[in-house]
Amino acid sequence: MDRRTGLPIVGMVGAGQLARMTHQAATGLGQSLRILAVDPDESAALVGADVMIGSHASYDDLVRFATGCDVVTWDHEQVSGEHIRRLAAEGHTVLPGADALLFAQDKQRMRARIEELGIGVPEWAAVSTVDDVESFAEKHGWPVVLKVVSGGYDGRGVFVVSDVKTAQPIVRQGIPLLAERFTAMSSELAAVVARSPYGQLAVWPVVETVQRNGICVEVLAPAPGLDDGTALAAQQAAIRLAIELGVVGVLAVELFRTEDGLLVNELAMRPHNSAHWTIEGSRTSQFEQHLRAVLDYPLGDTRMTAPAVAMANVLGGPPEGPGIDERLHHLMARWPAAKVHLYGKQVRPGRKVGHVTVLGEAIGEVRATASAAAGYLAGTDPS
Repeated sequence: MDRRTGLPIVGMVGAGQLARMTHQAATGLGQSLRILAVDPDESAALVGADVMIGSHASYDDLVRFATGCDVVTWDHEQVSGEHIRRLAAEGHTVLPGADALLFAQDKQRMRARIEELGIGVPEWAAVSTVDDVESFAEKHGWPVVLKVVSGGYDGRGVFVVSDVKTAQPIVRQGIPLLAERFTAMSSELAAVVARSPYGQLAVWPVVETVQRNGICVEVLAPAPGLDDGTALAAQQAAIRLAIELGVVGVLAVELFRTEDGLLVNELAMRPHNSAHWTIEGSRTSQFEQHLRAVLDYPLGDTRMTAPAVAMANVLGGPPEGPGIDERLHHLMARWPAAKVHLYGKQVRPGRKVGHVTVLGEAIGEVRATASAAAGYLAGTDPS
C-alpha cells in the first residue's frame, strides 16, 4: 500500500507499451504502478514515477521488485513459471498465476487443454524431425504452419512451409515445434474478457483483426459482418477459457473464423493489441479493467462509446522525410477526430511505435481515416 495515497501498489513486470498505457490508466485511478524495466529508455520507463531497473529473468530482481507491491502482474508472458511459483510461495500475490500463464507460454499445452475442453483449434501435432513434418503434410496437405512451442509473438516463431526442403532449416534448429494445418479462414477475430479473483467477468464486443506479414495492422470494432450467433460463441469461448484456465486479469483469445466454425489460434493473458481501441471506444479500457481485475475491484462497463471504432497500428517506416513531430502536426490538422497514441520507441521499419483510433457511425469511414492517419504518421503513406 502506498502510504502517501492509501491506495494499492501494482507492480508490472515489463516496460513496453502495454505497461505504458496501464500506467496511464493507473494514474486516472489514483493508483501507483511500479514498473520493472530492463532499460531506462523503455516505453513505460520513460513515463513511470516508480521504475526499477532489472531483469524478469532474475529471481533476485523479481523478489526485490515484488516487495512492497500489493499485486504483481505482467506486460509480457516471458517470465519463468518457476520464478512465479516461488514468488507466490513466499507470499507475493501474482496475477495471473503460473498455472494459468503456462497456457499462454506453451502452445502445445495450450492446444491440448483447449481440445480437452471441447473448443476448436486447428489440427496440430508436435514435431521434432523433417519426417514428422512430412507425415503431418501427408495427412493434412501442404503448406504446413510450423510454430515454436514457446517464445513466439507478433508473427515471430511462425513459419509457413510449402515442402520438406523449406521445412528442413527450421526443424534442424532443434527447437520444440508444432505443425499446424494451414487454415482457410474468412477473417481473424479476437474476443477479450477480464476476470477477477472473485469470479466476476466482463467481455468486450468481438473485433476483427487484420494482419499483414504476421503483424496486426488494424482492429475493427465490432467485427464487420459478424452474425450475433458467432459473436456470442466467441465471447462464450473466451469466458469459458478464462474460468477453466484460472485467468485473472485480461485474457485475449485470437480466433480463426472458418466455414466449419471458430478455431482458437492464440491466447494472451495481459492487455492485448486487439483491445487498444477500448481506450476511447469503450466505457472501460482494457488497461483500467486489468487493474480492476488484479486488485479484485468490481469490473467496469464494457459497452462501446460509438457505433463503430477502428484502430490502426503505426509501424515504423523509412527514416527519410519529415520527422514524426512534423507529421503529427499535419495529422492533427487533417484528421482532428483521430486519437493518437505514441509509445516513445525508437523507430525501426515494421516496429509498432504507436496506434491511431477513430470513432464514428460507420466502420468503413472510421477504418479509412484510421488507416490513412496511421500510414501518414509512419511515413509510409504520402497522402
